[in-house]
Amino acid sequence: MTKILAVALFGLTAAAPTTAIPAAAQSVAAEQTVTFAVENMTCALCPVTVKRAMADVDGVRSVEVNLDAKTATVIFDKGVTDAGAIAAASANAGYPAVAGG
Repeated sequence: MTKILAVALFGLTAAAPTTAIPAAAQSVAAEQTVTFAVENMTCALCPVTVKRAMADVDGVRSVEVNLDAKTATVIFDKGVTDAGAIAAASANAGYPAVAGG
């Protein structure tokens, strides 16, 4: 009777424990890292432009550009964007990027 009263008054029920994935773990699971070859970077300003273009894509979490290696390594949320959109943003800024380079 006490249990029925508690349910009636407070809407309490005994539920089985759930196994939820913490938000931080879901976030990491959705992250993807891709390195792009950006061959036409020739000066110190080129990486700044490439980084800004790629970082402006929704879902991009970080961009590291290496002028000497002519690469850009991007960490992004694959649930929000993809490598094609990031490469297109770089190309639109004048620096074609090829994923996997």
